[in-house]
Amino acid sequence: MIRERLARYRDRARRALMDAFREEHTPHQVGVSFGIGVFITSLPTGGLGVGLFFVFAALWSWISKPAIFASVAVLNPFVKPAVYVASFQIGGVLLGSRSIRSGETAAETAGIAVQQLLLGNLLVAVCLSVLGYVLVVHLTRAYRRRRRRQQFPSLLSVLFGPFRPQ
Repeated sequence: MIRERLARYRDRARRALMDAFREEHTPHQVGVSFGIGVFITSLPTGGLGVGLFFVFAALWSWISKPAIFASVAVLNPFVKPAVYVASFQIGGVLLGSRSIRSGETAAETAGIAVQQLLLGNLLVAVCLSVLGYVLVVHLTRAYRRRRRRQQFPSLLSVLFGPFRPQ
């Protein structure tokens, strides 16, 4: 059951990214679109981030719609809890002495926990979006190079193609 759902998310992300690779946008635009999507999807927006994707796509023609929406499939419900746990831990490290201590009231504890989560989440979102940008730019360029090579076969492949074992 879980394995099937993960496979569906993986396939959805792969299809969206392949659509983005085939678009007329530059690799930079595809990467930035994906990076923006990862950044917003990483944040605790409660689903409002997807609405922002539509706004961005309407405002800026350079946004790659498949790339920005692929981020939702990449940061799926199975991955998001790990992002939040990492965010909370990183926020605790960054806040240091201000992290949650015993003996505080529930309101103080909740306030510190929210600060910890938001600070850590902002850092995790920035790191994931930069990593996503770099990865998608590289994948877009590699996909397009491979496609160009297939469109223009070499002289050797034309000459020896009929002799390849099938």
